[in-house]
Amino acid sequence: MKVRTESGTQELRAVWFENGHLRLIDQRRLPQTLSIVETADWRRATEMIRDMTVRGAPAIGITAAYAMALALRAGEDAATAATYVKSARPTAYDLFYAVDRIVAACAAGADPAAAANAYADEIVEKCRAIGLHGARLITDGMKVMTHCNAGALATGDWGTALAPLRVAHDEGRRLFVYVSETRPRLQGMQLTAWELVQEGIDHAIIPDGASARYLSDGVGLVITGADRIAANGDFANKIGTLDKAILARHFGVPFYVAAPVSTFDPNAANGQAIPIEYRAEEEVTCLAGQRLAPTGSRALNPSFDVTPGELVTGFITERGIFPPGHLPA
Repeated sequence: MKVRTESGTQELRAVWFENGHLRLIDQRRLPQTLSIVETADWRRATEMIRDMTVRGAPAIGITAAYAMALALRAGEDAATAATYVKSARPTAYDLFYAVDRIVAACAAGADPAAAANAYADEIVEKCRAIGLHGARLITDGMKVMTHCNAGALATGDWGTALAPLRVAHDEGRRLFVYVSETRPRLQGMQLTAWELVQEGIDHAIIPDGASARYLSDGVGLVITGADRIAANGDFANKIGTLDKAILARHFGVPFYVAAPVSTFDPNAANGQAIPIEYRAEEEVTCLAGQRLAPTGSRALNPSFDVTPGELVTGFITERGIFPPGHLPA
């Protein structure tokens, strides 16, 4: 992805492996500070998933692949390490997919670091393909709405929901992006908007509650990412996605989900089978460490909601665009 610095623009991945260390952008410090953190400890790498130093399903998968590589290089038992890494977060299917891929590759004789690097490169290439397929949906002058962050930060590079926007922009099409702030962790405002600034794509941050206002006034397309997609097309994504899908249906706006095939869970028959992560109340009641809610008030903080597949116009994958009833195996 493009990153603007005082010395100019450079290309940087969100997660990579170098000299025996996992290196990644600390997403908790953006947009104020671009900070690279590193570790050679597979348990610390797992904790980076848990504490959201890294987030976004494909990027979580890449980080999990490197965590497993570090564990296997250190002589840890594969099954024990896999159980620990998989415990980091429950909803993102890419985490489980990546761990199983690395365990299988190494059981077949692959070098752990080489297997993890290959996995990371594969995900990045899939996201590039998602961009090429999805860009066909974007016409010159289109207004697009997205939710949370499904860009290069969330995927290693290119992004899922943002990849088609990048491709369309690079091909010279004019577009405007409505960026939902995405309470309570503000990934839209802090991460998606930051990425769009780096790319020079015109956009504005909107309150989550303003979605209906703008969907009723000329939005041509809604596109989001996904953390897990069930066999029937139901999918989990950042809380607030369901609201947008319902509103898009009401206003006749096409609603697309962009995700690599690694996000599709063939063992989940429908959305009821997708585990939903609940996070700390303080993410809702506090801002920057300062409590805003009255003392004594509780908060409910589901990190994800499940959108029925019937509300989805199509799924944009590296293999093409599929309607909910004809998902890739």
